[in-house]
Amino acid sequence: MSDNAYVRLPGLVDVHVHLRTPGGEHKEDVRSGTAAALAGGFTTVLAMPNTLPPLVTLTDLRSACRRADAEALCDVHYFAGASAEHTDELQSLGRKAVGLKIYMDQTYGPLRVGGLLTLLRCFQRWPREKPIAVHAEGESLAAAIGLAAAFDRPLHLCHVSRATEIALIAQAKQRGLPVTCEVTPHHLFLTKGDLGRLGPLGDMRPTLGSQADVAALWAHLDSTVDCIATDHAPHTLAEKQGAEPPPGVPGLETALPLMLTAVDDGRLTLERLVALMATNPRRIFGLQEQPETWIEVEVGPTWELSNDGLRTRCGWTPFAGFAVKGRVHRVQLRGQIVFQKGDIGPLGSIHRSSKGPL
Repeated sequence: MSDNAYVRLPGLVDVHVHLRTPGGEHKEDVRSGTAAALAGGFTTVLAMPNTLPPLVTLTDLRSACRRADAEALCDVHYFAGASAEHTDELQSLGRKAVGLKIYMDQTYGPLRVGGLLTLLRCFQRWPREKPIAVHAEGESLAAAIGLAAAFDRPLHLCHVSRATEIALIAQAKQRGLPVTCEVTPHHLFLTKGDLGRLGPLGDMRPTLGSQADVAALWAHLDSTVDCIATDHAPHTLAEKQGAEPPPGVPGLETALPLMLTAVDDGRLTLERLVALMATNPRRIFGLQEQPETWIEVEVGPTWELSNDGLRTRCGWTPFAGFAVKGRVHRVQLRGQIVFQKGDIGPLGSIHRSSKGPL
């Protein structure tokens, strides 16, 4: 892929996105977040529930879905959030949400599940045909795998970042346990050694790992890892440079260029990239194919990632200055060109985004 070429790929799926709506629209909203998604080649995004208010009741989940239906530029599906106070709503939430998100470790936002009783209720009551996704690090990740084994139900492990974690997941898969996992570009391309350069712009959860952690993730990319997910988590520069900077970095517009660069470098094949960013996400989360939908990427020449021209409302990336070998040229969604040469298509190209009964 070293020569200049245009390559057509399926519309990508990002299974881990924070649209910050409701409650954080100054960072991102549905319109700006899905514009960033199209600019990055994603025609479907799965949005996280740690909003304000969090999406832990059917009323709040329906409200978020209605807003997405009105404002989204690509398909948006929402996770429901787990909370001790609303486990009685899990069955009804499961008819609307794409999955259940359980926060077993501290992150940005109001959700965290503590206590074995609540975890057991979540695994017992959430509909079996829908995945449970967890933010679980270290010992919490081991506990989550144990619950998946005990209840024999699908478990998706979010943003895996450490060598010990990916090795444990590989062992679980070898034993036939129903677990899948994702890794992020920032955990593949950055290490804690970059923090001196990035400062608070390099702070996220999980935190950046060592070079050995990064090497382990790459070593498992052809086997253990199921998805590349951005964990797109925008905050304003003012917030990141404040006295108490919140963790999280944007990623929708930089993920594909970075992964195409890895293809150009011979670190993975284009076929494997499609599996990680399109085929596997649709299979794991039961997403229907989008008819007449594709993206066209330009590969070969070298470009430099920049803060200029980003569609995300926060307007910055930790990858500014990185040299990449790929970029999105055009995106077609259900027969309409919705992105071309940096321009988002007409508002008439908005499609119904949140599936399931209201």
